[in-house]
Order: sequence, then structure tokens, then C-alpha cells
Amino acid sequence: MLAASRRWRAQGLTVGLVPTMGALHAGHLSLIEAARAENAITVVSIFVNPIQFGPSEDFARYPRDPAHDADLLNGAGVDAVYRPSVDVMYPPGSNTRVHVSGVADSLEGAARPGHFEGVATVVSKLFTAVEPDRAYFGQKDAQQAAVVNRLGRDLDFPIEIRVCPTVREADGLALSSRNAYLGPDERRAAVSLSSALGLAATAYAAGERRPEQLRKVLCERLAAESLVQVEYAEVVDPETFTPPGSLAVLAVRIGKTRLIDNHDLSKVFPG
Repeated sequence: MLAASRRWRAQGLTVGLVPTMGALHAGHLSLIEAARAENAITVVSIFVNPIQFGPSEDFARYPRDPAHDADLLNGAGVDAVYRPSVDVMYPPGSNTRVHVSGVADSLEGAARPGHFEGVATVVSKLFTAVEPDRAYFGQKDAQQAAVVNRLGRDLDFPIEIRVCPTVREADGLALSSRNAYLGPDERRAAVSLSSALGLAATAYAAGERRPEQLRKVLCERLAAESLVQVEYAEVVDPETFTPPGSLAVLAVRIGKTRLIDNHDLSKVFPG
């Protein structure tokens, strides 16, 4: 991968990287489209990263569909697919981990200990393997994007980090590979996340700025769904992920499925 990337760049071609864990959907395709628009070469990596999953999380059952991924990528104009094995990424005796302090400590970082350490480590290795000019991440994973931005700045990676808008279903549900876990009733209940964000954006547009009141708007809408268990609902600064701020962030469980979503309340909610 690195040899190919260096050949392209020696020819004066720019390289865009879209890191994924497979189970590709329209959200990933939007990242690929953005990468293709800004670079001569687009690389997609597919790697289900074991070290970003906790011991009781869904690594073993995380959706994997290589044939479907290949079909999507073949039609998406991708120049290369990087699919390293676990042994390549983490050879025996590999113990080094990358820890990003501050932005990685709250919310997802607190709810999933070690998760962002796993993310920062694998992103560092992907950046080293591909040496892209730009890398593309989705806004749906807003805290992950903030962690990667901080990682790039602090470790001097000469890579532009692009964060692209969340892609949603027609009813507002943010696209996620984990949506495949949802049963019909759970799928209907999952719309409460985007609905709560929309209500909070409306309150913000009407002049509400008190974090506790915005949080109340979020929680009341989520509580209206009996299948939804709220892990957190907060309004934070989009760079530090601490209050105060304008970014509403949610994490809930619906049955056995954990979903996250977010929206900058200073902007009109789509749809």
C-alpha cells in the first residue's frame, strides 16, 4: 500500500483516504464521493479494528459483508482498497497504543474505556501505511472526528482531515452499520434520536441557550420511546466535547443495539 501511494504521489497525484470498517452504506459512499472530488486517487481501507472494541462489545458480530462491499466499491470509482489483516496491523508482541487526552476522555471515551485509544492507534497506522494528502470521516462520529483532528495536529501528520455531513434515511435516522441489528419496532423507536435533535435545534433557534433546558428537550423526546435507554444526552463544545457549546450529542441503547447521533444546534436540522 505504501509503495503504491508513494508512486502516485511521485507522479504529482494527490491521495485521499476513506477509513472504514466495512459493511458499507450510503454514508461511506458520500465520503468516497468527497474524496474523489478533491483527489486524483481515492483509497478505501476496510479493517474491523479489534482494539477499539471493549470485551463485552460487538466485535464478533459486527456486520461483515465483503461481497456487498466489493460491489459498492466497484461502482464507486475507487482506485485502491486496503484490507490489512489483524496480524499485519498488530503483529505478535505489538503493545504500543496512542492515547489522545482531553477530547477523548468524556462521553464516548467514558462510556467505552479504551475505545478512542484503539481508534487513535489504528488511524495512526493507516495514515502511516497510506500517507494520504487528505482523510475523510463522517460527522455522525463527531467525537471520533474531533479526536482524529487533535491526533493529526499533535503528531504533525501532514494530512488534511475532512469531516463530511451525516447521511440520513428519509425519516431522519443517521446511517450506521449497526442499524442492521434493529428489529422493526426498534427501527421505529430509533427515529427518536433525530427527532430529539430536531426539537433541540428548534428550541435553540428560538433563543434557548441554557444547557440544562436543551438537555431536557432531548431527554423528554427520547423518554417518550419505551424501547430507548439513554446513556447520555449533552450539549457540548464541538472541539473539546465539554460544556457549554452548541453540539448536541446522544448515545442510547435500543434492545441490544447502541446508537449515537449528534447535531450542531446552531444549524437547521435537515428535513
